[in-house]
Amino acid sequence: MADFTVEDIKKLKELTGVGLTDAKTALTEAKGDFDKAVEAMRKKGLTKAEKRGDREAREGVIDSYIHDGRIGAILELNCETSFVAKTDAFKELAHYIAMQIASMNPVYVSEGDIPEADMKKTRTEFEDKLKDDKKPADVKAKIIDGQVKKHFEDKVLLSQKYILDDSVTIEGLIKNYIAKTGENIVVRQFKRMELGVTE
Repeated sequence: MADFTVEDIKKLKELTGVGLTDAKTALTEAKGDFDKAVEAMRKKGLTKAEKRGDREAREGVIDSYIHDGRIGAILELNCETSFVAKTDAFKELAHYIAMQIASMNPVYVSEGDIPEADMKKTRTEFEDKLKDDKKPADVKAKIIDGQVKKHFEDKVLLSQKYILDDSVTIEGLIKNYIAKTGENIVVRQFKRMELGVTE
């Protein structure tokens, strides 16, 4: 007997935009574990959010968040159509992300925005710390990879845990809204300011 219901299949179909058969197959393979089914579909590139990721997003909003008159963030969030840009759900997402930026002070939008020189410098620093370590080279390489990833994790907006729900990253939050709106959503740029602090 399956560990999931018809409602689960419908819910997965709704969330990911795939057909009922694909949704049922994913749940069967995941033994009824909904999150695992979604993750497996993402890895296969089957979800609606993944498919929409390549679509052009040039509409959107500029939103801002000011905290106590001392910290502020301004953000450009893009979608595909002006129709979605005007919806409450899209404006809500923009505001949540602006709040995240004000609170968590990210430096980059995505990992791809980290300059190669910064990445190299950080990797070299971790390599220097481990140079006298007697661990095998492949083990050291994995440790260094992990340390570099962790170092940049909090500096990358999309990798940060969402301040209002730490079970999801900002990237995950955006994907949830992509599923809701049916359009690609992209953080184009942001700027954070703090009273008395200059970069």
